[in-house]
Amino acid sequence: MEKQDLLAHLPQAIGKRVGSATMVGGRAVVVVDATGLAPGERAAVEQEINHALAGVEGVSEVRVAVMADRPRRRIIAVGSGKGGVGKSTLTTNLAVALHRLGVKVGVVDADIYGPSQPKLLKLEGRKPEAEGEKLVPITGEHGVPVLSMGFLVKPAQALAWRGPMAGNALSQLIDAQWGDVEVLLIDLPPGTGDVQLSMLQKHKPDGAILVSTPQDLALIDAARAGQLFETGKVPVIGLVENMAGYQCPHCGEVSDPFGKGGFEAMAAQVDIPFLGRIPLALPIREAGDSGNPPAAGDTIEGEAFAAIARKVASWLGQGHV
Repeated sequence: MEKQDLLAHLPQAIGKRVGSATMVGGRAVVVVDATGLAPGERAAVEQEINHALAGVEGVSEVRVAVMADRPRRRIIAVGSGKGGVGKSTLTTNLAVALHRLGVKVGVVDADIYGPSQPKLLKLEGRKPEAEGEKLVPITGEHGVPVLSMGFLVKPAQALAWRGPMAGNALSQLIDAQWGDVEVLLIDLPPGTGDVQLSMLQKHKPDGAILVSTPQDLALIDAARAGQLFETGKVPVIGLVENMAGYQCPHCGEVSDPFGKGGFEAMAAQVDIPFLGRIPLALPIREAGDSGNPPAAGDTIEGEAFAAIARKVASWLGQGHV
């Protein structure tokens, strides 16, 4: 029995993925290209081939070899020099905005000391399943798969981890069953500690985004974070200025409680792209508390994140590795 004879019994969509199909005695051996398929889809293809060929005359056994090119999954670290500058909020909204642009993106909440992604994406109380020894990310209503230490520990439980324990936790989240995800956004802890060092050693990012408020003290710390990536030879995709400008909801006057333009000026000085600024706006805070990222909609606040996402998507499209 020739390959074409076996293919005649398979659905056309599956037949296009068959690299070879041969008979060895009474055994049908089929090699399938599963590139781009999620684990569940691969299993479904294998099951359908078995079902279709099991009843063919002369076939006593079906063996299916599922092959796939391992995707070149790119890692983008989102970091800050200090906490409280909106790094996690940016990561969440950047992921949602990239997903809306068609990018297959996932999020790793590597801030093991203060995980925020379950709250920001309305996934609190969920627990990831495992396939073999790998965790399976949780995908919420906004279409972005996520893994976070917040899924694995009790609410409000403090983690006093250092060195190897922090590094192992990061590896468990990154080396998960991400399926067809092409880009991973890593929401890092603030500063330049153990998690950052473990990431540079084991999971070197393809690029980094730095977040800061315009405040001088925050800029000093952001510069330190930038130096860490520079030392690790990780290109900085760009800088994002958060909490930039507050518009009074009553009179409309815009004030700058954290200063104005400091991060943009710093970007110009060190010749790093300035990706944009996010306003200090009540709707962003309310959206974060409710698990409804502004980037999922078409509001003014959502457009601020979407504009940054378009620049990041452009960077990805230029083939940076």
